[in-house]
Amino acid sequence: MHPKQLLTQYQIEPKKSLGQNFLFDENVLARIVEAAEVEPFEPVLEIGPGLGSLTRVLAQTAASVTAVELDQRFLPILKHELAFFDNVRVIHGDILEQNLDTLFERPYKVVANVPYYITGAILRHLLSAQQKPTTVVMTVQKEVAERVTAVPPKMSLLAVSTQLYAVPELVTTIKAGAFWPRPDVDSAVLKLALHPEPMLPFTQEKKFFTLVKAGFSQKRKQLKNNLRQLGYNQEEVTAVLEAAQVDGRRRAETLTLNEWLAIHQNV
Repeated sequence: MHPKQLLTQYQIEPKKSLGQNFLFDENVLARIVEAAEVEPFEPVLEIGPGLGSLTRVLAQTAASVTAVELDQRFLPILKHELAFFDNVRVIHGDILEQNLDTLFERPYKVVANVPYYITGAILRHLLSAQQKPTTVVMTVQKEVAERVTAVPPKMSLLAVSTQLYAVPELVTTIKAGAFWPRPDVDSAVLKLALHPEPMLPFTQEKKFFTLVKAGFSQKRKQLKNNLRQLGYNQEEVTAVLEAAQVDGRRRAETLTLNEWLAIHQNV
């Protein structure tokens, strides 16, 4: 059933404030699940199931689906639409308030069509958890997918922050007509394959991000000038960059993740 018909049946109006655009194109839904490579023994976390369109496809493949929905108006729809499946659990709540470390006892994947205005917050929540997913597949704004998958000389704070945890891939773009209501921006399917082993110990992540944020703080300035915000004098910054074999005259967007890690190790 088309989202408009289903919402009319339940007398629900989409909330623009919550970024509610419902993906209903079956080919795109199948492509999202295919990209996640969900195995029959794997649990899946779905964020924002909405009307249950993606949930139904996931439930036919995954061992279990835990769907977290913020908008209580959709709970009756989900209960009805997913009644056939005994491997689906719907949780009413905010994903940003869910403790992922206790939600899953074994490796899991995340598959979601989330409101674009909280994409960054959701990614931070997922990637900063101790119990991280093995794979994340999300529909995001095309511009965000391009920023996350960027390489030098177009790196950004978002790209470095994400690539520290995962190898990103822009799987495919999605036309606005695949959603209802139609979004005002182009969309894409973003896949994150998380590194099997962390590139940094958990205890060093805060220090690393402080460094990278300083580097990107003023885009037009050279790296050696931006890093002085950390409280070092020019001689100390020069020594750190020389030890890391990074030219201080470069700008932050030209550095690779490995170069940032080298600087971090020498700070």
